[in-house]
Amino acid sequence: MRYPDRLLTEDEDIVHQFRPHWRVLLPAVGWAMLLGAGVGIAFAALDPPYEWYAVAAAVLLWLALSVRRLFDWWFTNYLLTTERIIVRSGMIARQGTEIPLENINNVLFSQKVLERMLGYGDVLVESAGETGQSRLMNIPDPQAFQSEIYRARELRTLHFKGSGSPHGRDVVAQLEALADLRERGHLSADEFAAKKAELLGSLPGVEPRDVSRRTRDDGLDLDA
Repeated sequence: MRYPDRLLTEDEDIVHQFRPHWRVLLPAVGWAMLLGAGVGIAFAALDPPYEWYAVAAAVLLWLALSVRRLFDWWFTNYLLTTERIIVRSGMIARQGTEIPLENINNVLFSQKVLERMLGYGDVLVESAGETGQSRLMNIPDPQAFQSEIYRARELRTLHFKGSGSPHGRDVVAQLEALADLRERGHLSADEFAAKKAELLGSLPGVEPRDVSRRTRDDGLDLDA
């Protein structure tokens, strides 16, 4: 279910939209397997039509135990846009959290052993303002999502620095094009880093070494 375009600002684009990791559905699958085994035993032990009563009871019990979890998963959406992180949850009573990229100070992720094996974890976003810290739960590939946030935040910062001049806007557009070329494999990591430093150095008030240092401190590896 795509986030409505009418809720985005004029120049805002969705970078990544996803639901929580599928592991949140494992309890529902486990109950289905357990109740299915019970139904099999009922068919072997009961005479008609009582085994069908057992089927109806199993279905009702599964719905009572699992339907809320299914709806919570379906109606929970995480979005990373070019301007903010958005979290929406709830079917009737809706809840929402928004974190502007320019307010983000740090992004941390954590994975336990089992979480790493299944490919999910939690992401902690530290930001200025009233929210302070926001923990995003059950994120698929949290390390990749952390990197996506840092890249989006850096482009957002460059947008603010360069929005006051046509040259600044042109630099931002070139950086986005370079990132696309690197993702497609047409540009090596070293070539991307060198060209990026050159473009950033052309912006007034931005030193490439400062940006490189900030990038390392944020945990974004340009050679990844």
